Amino acid sequence: MHISADRFEETALQLFRYQYGHNSLYRQYCDALHIDVKAVKQLTQIPFLPVSFFKTHRIITIADDSILPYPQLVFESSGTTGESTSRHYVTDAKIYERSLLQGFREFYGAPGEYAILALLPSYLERKNASLVHMAKTLMEQSGHPDNGFYINEWDKLQNVLKKLGQEKQKVLLLGVTFALLDFADAYPMRLTNTIVMETGGMKGRRAELTRTEVHDILKTQWQLQNIHSEYGMTELLSQAYATTGGIFKCTATMRVFVRDINDPLDVKTSGQGCINIIDLANVNSCSFIATEDIGNLSEDGSFEVLGRMDHSALRGCSLMAV
Repeated sequence: MHISADRFEETALQLFRYQYGHNSLYRQYCDALHIDVKAVKQLTQIPFLPVSFFKTHRIITIADDSILPYPQLVFESSGTTGESTSRHYVTDAKIYERSLLQGFREFYGAPGEYAILALLPSYLERKNASLVHMAKTLMEQSGHPDNGFYINEWDKLQNVLKKLGQEKQKVLLLGVTFALLDFADAYPMRLTNTIVMETGGMKGRRAELTRTEVHDILKTQWQLQNIHSEYGMTELLSQAYATTGGIFKCTATMRVFVRDINDPLDVKTSGQGCINIIDLANVNSCSFIATEDIGNLSEDGSFEVLGRMDHSALRGCSLMAV
């Protein structure tokens, strides 16, 4: 799926009308807000579905309501004990893979240039994590013999990193934040030709740190100039990447907006607020997602993630009572 920047708005508006017509939950949501579909002419006028609906509903857009498609993939979020999890039913895995690979190439070039090492213990310990599928897809495209997933095999991971460094092989070390910090504490070293990409998440394993604090620790321990970040979630099929300083830029199939904390229908193209996302790759689920993240959006479309909403902000940032 190749979407040029100048066609993004046109495509998103067409997709809004299509999903209103063929996604019963999204249609009910728009109707509850008394949205006049014909009057929606700008992206900021599109209603964004609260991401929490992925925890309670099977969100699928289908052109023929009489045929319920069988999902090729089901991505499921992590959740604390007793907490319901989000499920994203992916009816066409090829759309996801095209979006992922196109976005990766935009920022990093061909996956085949890299050995890809994934330090994702909490994700490997459960089924259906979208991040694990992302890493597997990149590894398959890479084809490097040293590609692999790691949970607690830190000695092996250190040895592989050193070997690849000596071979001057480009490396992508993709890891959940707490695991990267634990590994960096135990194995300080000089990494060369290596991109370290954190995907966020302490998962209650360590004290919460700001992204800047995390990056400073990793840069010091591994003698790196920059730490990269990936922004994605179970409910999205596209990603954003930050190559320096935690400033994310969207891939071609994704765009970020911010909504006012006290008025969720007040959507802007810059400023601080709760993050809304248009993901064109979500053509068969819902492309218009109101997340529970708070961010700062620049006029050029780049953004920072400042944190998660607490429950008091959540009431203002979503329309769950509708």
